[in-house]
Amino acid sequence: MMTNLSGANLNNGSAVGSQSEGRDSPSNALAAIPKYQAYKDSGVAWLGELPRQWDAIKMKYLYRDTSVKNKASETLLSVTQTQGVVPREWVENRMVMPSGNLASFKFIKKGDFAISLRSFEGGLEYCHHDGIISPAYTVLKAKHSLLCSGYYKYLFKSQAFISELQTSVVGIREGKNISYEELRYSLLPIPKPQEQFSIANFLDQKTAQIDEAIAIKEKQIALLKERKQIIIQKAVTQGLNPNVPMKGSGVDWMGKVPKHWKVKKLRYLGNTQNGISAGAEYFGEGFPFVSYGDVYKNRVLPSYVKGLAKSSSGDQKLYSVLSGDVFFTRTSETVDEIGFASICFEAIDRATFAGFLIRFRTLSTELTKEFSKYYFNAPMMREYFVTEMNLVIRASLSQELLKNLLVALPPVKEQMKIFEYLEDISEKIDASISLQIEQIGKLKEYKSSLINSAVTGKIKVA
Repeated sequence: MMTNLSGANLNNGSAVGSQSEGRDSPSNALAAIPKYQAYKDSGVAWLGELPRQWDAIKMKYLYRDTSVKNKASETLLSVTQTQGVVPREWVENRMVMPSGNLASFKFIKKGDFAISLRSFEGGLEYCHHDGIISPAYTVLKAKHSLLCSGYYKYLFKSQAFISELQTSVVGIREGKNISYEELRYSLLPIPKPQEQFSIANFLDQKTAQIDEAIAIKEKQIALLKERKQIIIQKAVTQGLNPNVPMKGSGVDWMGKVPKHWKVKKLRYLGNTQNGISAGAEYFGEGFPFVSYGDVYKNRVLPSYVKGLAKSSSGDQKLYSVLSGDVFFTRTSETVDEIGFASICFEAIDRATFAGFLIRFRTLSTELTKEFSKYYFNAPMMREYFVTEMNLVIRASLSQELLKNLLVALPPVKEQMKIFEYLEDISEKIDASISLQIEQIGKLKEYKSSLINSAVTGKIKVA
């Protein structure tokens, strides 16, 4: 499943280098790229030294705040941090369609920039398409044809420029925003026009290569996760012996199971209990409290939880958290978040758990906590819960539905062998995933450093 993404050394004329193998740090890779012969002090910290032939000019002399309205028939655009300013249909998770008078919306042309509500985090957004945007945004238009929008597209999204944006943040209490009245006094670097184009073209090529490398690694992560789930499901429903005689389980979503295994409903293996529900004053201090997030985010319940509740001794007895307990997410806005299981391997003294959870406590010696860890998190669980659950306003898992869940039961010794096998496989796959994530981080760090260095003249690409 694992493939190493290797390439040429990172230099001015190469493809994305061997960042994925961890041999080169961003600083080492950038050191191989030539620099300008002479530099001068820009006068501002965020720019540092600039190439001697570059100028630095206040933003107000380069860009103006425009507000052209009464263009209601123009394409409705969305201002995004990841895609820039694009038509709404280009955005996968669109906001609710705006209502009211679109004549008040501002017209923005391709090549202009928008100051968004989150610009203090992600920089200014480049416009890829003529259209209209909410009047809440500021539209910036270049004052001179000698400005290359491609170069400033990278400058305005660079970490160096984002740090400068922090000096123009207003409205800390009501919600942060960028004031162009403040920002327009910021100094911007001005390379020669041809050099702006060269830098933009260089970054277009290099960032595309880096993004492709990241996409490959993200696909590898998805394949590894998929492979892990396939292995888990096969092990907990078919065992480890491929030649064992099989029998029907009685349900399509489980398929066949080994002939010597038992299949029982959960109701015959233990009992269920919804968590505690109380007002806000009940929480924040007191004794350990297992939250929805503790279960949703962890397949093994943490031995230490951050939540606290003013639980009584009676609460602690009824809603206790003991070794072997399995907690299921019970209610959410969507069915996709229902039925996730977290197994308690170590009892939490005097703890209680949230009302958004169901606790299953085994009363049988036929089911081990080790086997439960993988069985209740196999992909087939999603199929069962999604198929059987009724959606009203919120998705909700009932105790009755959970009790009807069929459980495949190998002999206890076999459960432990399956657990040990899956622990080993999971550790190896998780290590591979962690390596891919680490390499993606290095690629993103290199991309950020490359953009910063190119737009501020710390490297020479033309």
